[in-house]
Amino acid sequence: MSQLFTGAGVALITPFTTDNQVDYKALETIIDNQVNGGMDYLVALGTTAETATLSKDEKAQVVELIKEKSAGLPVVVGMGGNDTRSMCKQIDKFNYEGVDGILVVTPYYNKPSQEGMYRHYLEIAKASPVPVILYNVPSRTGVNLEATTVGRLAEASDKIVAIKEASGEHSQMTKILKYTPDNFTLISGDDLLALTISSIGGKGVISVMGNALPAKISQLMHFALAEDLDAARKIHFELIEMFQLLFREGNPGGIKALMNIQGTIENILRLPLYKISDPLYNEIKTAYLKLK
Repeated sequence: MSQLFTGAGVALITPFTTDNQVDYKALETIIDNQVNGGMDYLVALGTTAETATLSKDEKAQVVELIKEKSAGLPVVVGMGGNDTRSMCKQIDKFNYEGVDGILVVTPYYNKPSQEGMYRHYLEIAKASPVPVILYNVPSRTGVNLEATTVGRLAEASDKIVAIKEASGEHSQMTKILKYTPDNFTLISGDDLLALTISSIGGKGVISVMGNALPAKISQLMHFALAEDLDAARKIHFELIEMFQLLFREGNPGGIKALMNIQGTIENILRLPLYKISDPLYNEIKTAYLKLK
């Protein structure tokens, strides 16, 4: 089942109107662009979607629209929390029609031990009727899901099929592949490291830049997984400056600026997130025009 989550996935943004409402029309356009751009699967309600700022009703409407417009692409829904019992109740009540997997971030704020996280994810795997993708992003959660714990989880439950790894630690990524079964999927959580991770056996990326440049990202990953290193490296080199610019002042400020430059969305984020500075906006615009 983990083969569903190989190649180029996209962590979809949530566009807003100038009066701070979800811009569902713009979201439709973004999804259509992903389908037409060759992306392999769609991720709803991730970090990039500003999920923490969305109401319960908005989350439900966003997921339904993504499922409706997915054109057969697998759909993954982000979930997360630091109370295992509440998460299992949330998972139990969720409508999984049209959903192929859930992306579950490590518990944040209360900093559980490795054993605590191990047991947390096992309970989630028991509750979930669909495959589970672990999501490790220590810079946001304050805790690191270690490679040995990932290995234990992959061996303990067939439901746990992949990890979105965003620690930025190459040695940890290598150890994840060392300690997990061959059918377990390592996914890059960073656009910048997607090619590097594929070189050690990773199977793709859940991309931020894919929102704006789906064809480039899908081509990069498809070349990499086909072991056409020259072609993949050419695209990576073309995008390297943009990879760095988009994250200089945080995500999703950079990607929303780029999509505003493209004319796809308004440059609006919900507080406490805020749009990037004008100098960086202009740098992104200059870099984008060079890509064209």
